[in-house]
Amino acid sequence: MSRILVIGATGNVGRQVVTQLVTTGAAVRALAREPAPAGLPEGAEVVGGDLTRPDALEGALAGSDTVFLIWPFLTTEDAPAVLEATARHAHRIVYLSSSGVNDDAERQTDPINQLHADMERLIEASGLEWTFLRSNTLASNALGWAEQVRTTHVVRGPDMAATAVIHERDVAAVAVHALTDDGHEGRKHVLTGPQVLGRAEQVHMIGDAIGHPTRFEEVPVAVARQRMLADGRPPALVEALLASADARPESHVITSTVEEITGAPARTFRSWAEEHAHRFR
Repeated sequence: MSRILVIGATGNVGRQVVTQLVTTGAAVRALAREPAPAGLPEGAEVVGGDLTRPDALEGALAGSDTVFLIWPFLTTEDAPAVLEATARHAHRIVYLSSSGVNDDAERQTDPINQLHADMERLIEASGLEWTFLRSNTLASNALGWAEQVRTTHVVRGPDMAATAVIHERDVAAVAVHALTDDGHEGRKHVLTGPQVLGRAEQVHMIGDAIGHPTRFEEVPVAVARQRMLADGRPPALVEALLASADARPESHVITSTVEEITGAPARTFRSWAEEHAHRFR
């Protein structure tokens, strides 16, 4: 049986992709920098590998004809070599991209969307059969507020334009179909949740889930930068996130793609908050 290689297997989406693939009976190989503590489900073959060393990926790619890719960097520096190695073994790739990518724009609105647009172009030129999952804001991003909620019940940060936040399990469910079913080649699936929400609404729903009033307090970008750097986040990531918060336009787009592909409606953010309430208490 040919294997599906999941690159980015230890993140919020990648872990769900591995888990859901295992339940289908697929042969799954998961790439992790540190295989031993990865904590991935029994049934997945966990192998070591580092995307900054494309020459060392041959063993992980051998015997894998399909690849799920999450690109964890802010530049495409190593991407051509990774894609060349992938194309030597696999014929299909499913890439987790962003719903903010605008095909008609010469340049994207912010660095993160620009990265995804650049990655998409490289994948299109790789010779691989491709599917792009253009995901809206992931609900799991809210886990970054957990400490603030636990300690103060106030989330302070820069505001961002409202979007239809999507549960990571729904993104993974679509990914599983794209990885195992035919008919997704050359498709750009735009994935959203069922409701457009701003940060204040998300924080309020988390408060409802934990049974304690919780609110969002917008702070100036300079203050947010100082706090994010103090938390130990890499400066390049901080600047990219702040640029995204400042430049990304509000989106009222809600798609039915999750239900069309999986047969189940997209989960609400409220259900996500209830499911993860223990992380915020």
